[in-house]
Amino acid sequence: MSTQRYRELFNRELNRRKLLAYGAAAGAGAAFGPRALTLAQDGTIDTTDWTPETIVAQAGTLEVDTAAECAQVVPLDYEGEVSYWYVGPADSEPQITHDIDAEFWAAFAETYPNITVNITRLTYNDMLDQIRTAALGNAAPMVAKMPILWGVEFAAKGQLQEFGPADAGYPVEEYWPGAMKSVTYDGKTYGVPTNNETMALIWNAALFEEAGLDPDSPPATWDDVVAYSKQIKENTGKDGYGLVARVNAGNTPFRFMPAMWAYGGGALDEAAEAPTYEEIWINNEGSIAALQSHYQMYVTDKSVPTSALTNTQAENQAPFISGSLGMMIAHPAEYAQMNDMAANADEADREIADQVVANMRYGFLPEGPTGRRAVVFGGSNVHVFEPSVVDGGNVDLDAARALIAFSTGPEWSTKLAWVGSNPSNIRGFQTSWMKERLDSIPFLDVTTSMLPYGIPFPVVPESTEIMNIIVPDMLQNALTESMSVEDAANNAASQIEEIRGDGL
Repeated sequence: MSTQRYRELFNRELNRRKLLAYGAAAGAGAAFGPRALTLAQDGTIDTTDWTPETIVAQAGTLEVDTAAECAQVVPLDYEGEVSYWYVGPADSEPQITHDIDAEFWAAFAETYPNITVNITRLTYNDMLDQIRTAALGNAAPMVAKMPILWGVEFAAKGQLQEFGPADAGYPVEEYWPGAMKSVTYDGKTYGVPTNNETMALIWNAALFEEAGLDPDSPPATWDDVVAYSKQIKENTGKDGYGLVARVNAGNTPFRFMPAMWAYGGGALDEAAEAPTYEEIWINNEGSIAALQSHYQMYVTDKSVPTSALTNTQAENQAPFISGSLGMMIAHPAEYAQMNDMAANADEADREIADQVVANMRYGFLPEGPTGRRAVVFGGSNVHVFEPSVVDGGNVDLDAARALIAFSTGPEWSTKLAWVGSNPSNIRGFQTSWMKERLDSIPFLDVTTSMLPYGIPFPVVPESTEIMNIIVPDMLQNALTESMSVEDAANNAASQIEEIRGDGL
């Protein structure tokens, strides 16, 4: 599907059911601000009024000249070369993501015609190990865009250069403090945020109705998720919630940690008002309660896919589009992906797929028992490697600055986040491109409204191992009943204590 066709297809107003869904999710959890696990915004963003209405109101109020801004950083006639690695669009992503990726590289080549970019596209699940190996072998790229969780490991190893927004021509105040926290290690800045994202709860309203649930009311609490999932399974025979528990896959912590935080837990103390990352919370009362809720769904109620132990979010897509899964956590891009899947479905399956798309609803992630709502403050950052670990032993810093300035400004941090994320540069929220996104992407305002509830993963070198290995292992140990829920949590705490003591 072409980008233009996609934009035409989704250029519609919010329908009545979507408004009801948003209202139900918001009403169940109280207003923004008081209960939100907010990030201090230093006056840059007023998160106490960060609602779908204000997000829509500010969009389209700012005009940006990207070439002129970049020219202030690196002259447009600069001649140079830069190597760049990133997670390229996956096959499971909607076509528009591939189209905009191609548009970005064409636009950069037009703006900086004398800079050669040697591009390497990797998959999410392969990139981390490949870039670790490359850096150890002095074959790293000059620049890499990496998921928000990864950069601190390379900074701690001394493999990244100090590089921040000011080096790309932008004030640090133009980026969310939570995002800046993710590129800060030992008091120094090692990258620039490229996009920031939060997810939402997606449900099939028709399947809710079939199960005897209110089709326009999502679960208000995580305990409700457990109950709704059970009711869907018992009344329809279909799986209720798309639980994901695969080891060494980022999808798992992105979907489990919001529950853990909502119950009052955490891996370390990352959910605290002023985290120190010195306390281990993974076996506290809240974390155990969150783990117990997932045990209830998988072991006791058997209301989630039996393949959850090896599933990523990609494995939830087929059952959802076929009407066999009631709820899942995902990005606004999931709506576009479901449309693509429906359009490509066999004639026999297309009617069901179209009905599922028509009945997709988005709402806030549920609260915990004390009214706490949380979501992973996700996204990606772009980093510059030290020459000593770069292939060839040299970094063309001006070529790197040009590429980073172009990609992290208000225009392209908005466009590259088109269906699945949000601009890192907060001026992006005011641009015409953000307005176009809001006009053309159903439910984007709902997921964007989750940003004030975002919590970054712990900014410690061991964070990747904690989130991608230890947390999923804990889930696996509990869900396979190889350990009790409490023993699985205590075992995870011991693992964290061990790696935090030994370092990397």
